[in-house]
Amino acid sequence: MEATSLRFAAAVRDLGRAARRTGLAVPAFRSPPRLPDTERTVRRRADGSVTIAIRLRGRPWPAVQADMIEGVIVANELRGRAAERARDALWAAVEGERSEAA
Repeated sequence: MEATSLRFAAAVRDLGRAARRTGLAVPAFRSPPRLPDTERTVRRRADGSVTIAIRLRGRPWPAVQADMIEGVIVANELRGRAAERARDALWAAVEGERSEAA
């Protein structure tokens, strides 16, 4: 199933809630990336804010979700076990969204 902007917005809300619950900063999300032929970009600003841009069009929804989750991981500069724990929590959030939509 291809990603849509409505699903993207709902996933951003779900991931934001899950990230805040685990004490992570929530980056801004947008679509599409400004760079052509790019699936995901990360932009860090001088004020510390981070924007993750993700291409939706023509991509399977699980690939978009994976890019969103990795965006949160990258934005928070997580590595090792901390990244694994965060990934698990974030995937659980989007899996809950998937089961509610079914």
